[in-house]
Amino acid sequence: MKTPQLYFRAYLPALLMLAAVPAEAADVKDLFAIDLADYPGKEARMLEVSYPPGAQDMAAHRHDAHAFIYVLEGQIVMQVKGQPAVTLKAGQTFYEGPTDIHVVGRNASNTEPARFVVVFLKAKGAPILTPVKE
Repeated sequence: MKTPQLYFRAYLPALLMLAAVPAEAADVKDLFAIDLADYPGKEARMLEVSYPPGAQDMAAHRHDAHAFIYVLEGQIVMQVKGQPAVTLKAGQTFYEGPTDIHVVGRNASNTEPARFVVVFLKAKGAPILTPVKE
């Protein structure tokens, strides 16, 4: 008779391989961009982000922008450094400031998709996302 320890040893490599597989990436659509005439050198950008079930951001980053998030579908978890994580449902909002470091961004569900719109107010031509080493 095989012992539980033997079963664990047999399944350990498979479990480690599954843990190494990254979650599906978010699908990002650029919806709109416009120069802000009243604010020289600034622009607004609107994106739609779709998280498949289990999707998450890969690394800490910042946006160097004011980011206004509105959840369209499902539930997402957002967190900026120094603040608690929050779970947002459809119809709820979230804000990130230009100096905030975004440490958690993910779909709250492993079975349902999530979708949100984000509007960035930023310097014209600046990247939407800058990776940050923690």
